[in-house]
Amino acid sequence: MKNENMLATAPIGKLLIKYSIPAIIGMIVNALYNVVDRMFIGHLPEVGSLAITGVGLTMPIMTIILAFGMLIGIGAASNISIKLGQGKRKEAEKIIGNVITLSLIIGVTLSILGIIFGNNILNLFGASENTLYYAKSYIYIILGGTTFSILAFALNNTIRVDGNPRLAATIMVVGCLTNIILDAVFIFKFNLGIQGAALATVISQIITSVWALEYYISGKSNLKFRKSSLKLDKKLIGVIFAIGLSPFMMQIAASLVQVIANNSLKVYGGDLAIGAMATISSVNLLFLMPVFGIDQGSQPIIGFNYGAKQYDRAHKAVKLSMMAATAILTVSAIVIQIFPEAIIGMFNKDAELMSISTRGVRIYLLMLPIIGIAISGSDYILAIGKAKLAMSLSILRQIIVLIPIMIILPKFLGLDGVWIAQPISDIIATIITALIVIREMRSIKKLDKNENEIAHSRIESD
Repeated sequence: MKNENMLATAPIGKLLIKYSIPAIIGMIVNALYNVVDRMFIGHLPEVGSLAITGVGLTMPIMTIILAFGMLIGIGAASNISIKLGQGKRKEAEKIIGNVITLSLIIGVTLSILGIIFGNNILNLFGASENTLYYAKSYIYIILGGTTFSILAFALNNTIRVDGNPRLAATIMVVGCLTNIILDAVFIFKFNLGIQGAALATVISQIITSVWALEYYISGKSNLKFRKSSLKLDKKLIGVIFAIGLSPFMMQIAASLVQVIANNSLKVYGGDLAIGAMATISSVNLLFLMPVFGIDQGSQPIIGFNYGAKQYDRAHKAVKLSMMAATAILTVSAIVIQIFPEAIIGMFNKDAELMSISTRGVRIYLLMLPIIGIAISGSDYILAIGKAKLAMSLSILRQIIVLIPIMIILPKFLGLDGVWIAQPISDIIATIITALIVIREMRSIKKLDKNENEIAHSRIESD
């Protein structure tokens, strides 16, 4: 009740800081699971450039795993916030058990399918004779831990909206530090190479998922876990998937883009161009994670206040989110344009790979300052429960606009065409998202005004 009262009455700026900072830490830490692996792998003696290319080939699979984590975790977190705002506490509590069961079922299914069809999938994703070995060595171990990855991500989201964002961040930080330490030990002390990096990631995810489970099972949580809630409820699954579908589709679209990009990169730049994209994607991920953290922190604020019909507070939250995202990404863009070699050098020192990567990152992230508007705007639409519209905006940026450009431009511009496709897509998506968000806000304000006028007239008539 204390947490719900705070969401309804505390200053929006203070709430955004309270919820966003732990979420930012959690998102950065989540990204570091993959990024740190790539840093260590890229510096493997003699084979670093090919090894990081192999990891680059697995990125679409990693993205698909993350997509299912988001489908369950973000869908559940948003629904919990909305139901608490509506005063439906028992339904919010039942979601927790369904999250655990869904994570187990989907995680095991993905592991089995991925291992059975892994060889064919990697060849489809652009693997060559030189890079297939490294890709398989890494992803097969990762696939074995898929269940823990999805469960950790999903429960971490629910812990945050359960009123314990600090614990959610702590769990992720401990997991990341464990991953970094084990990376160094497995790769360089035990000489396990790329397989050591994958093993370190899986062990870290096991730790975070078990810790998150313990929070609910031990009774420490505000929303109480009951064994009966493990039984899947079709209605609850429907509402979880309805809201989680937008970020899920965004990640699936990102995976599809990665597949198309890898194949284009292989044609126009060779294996090293795929390695360059793996590095650029890692840099992009690190820059975007604070924005995703801000948006995740704003979701319970927006969702609760929208559910409680306090629309001005919900709108103020999204405006502050956009301002913070734009500021962070503007600074990030300046840094990457001035110091590309220093940032790329954290992943690999190979001269040819460095040359391809530094040119690529400057072009690929050219529109970084404006995409916070597109991301925050889409998440706002999601937080107020308009899942189909949010999904449409996600598909717009990653599929409808980006994929055709990525297919067409390289035919005329070669490798540069692959890099340029992203900033063009960012411009178009940002403009459209901004217009839709403005329209939605005006529509809600008009509805609120009409409701107030009706209520006022009733009071006068009485």
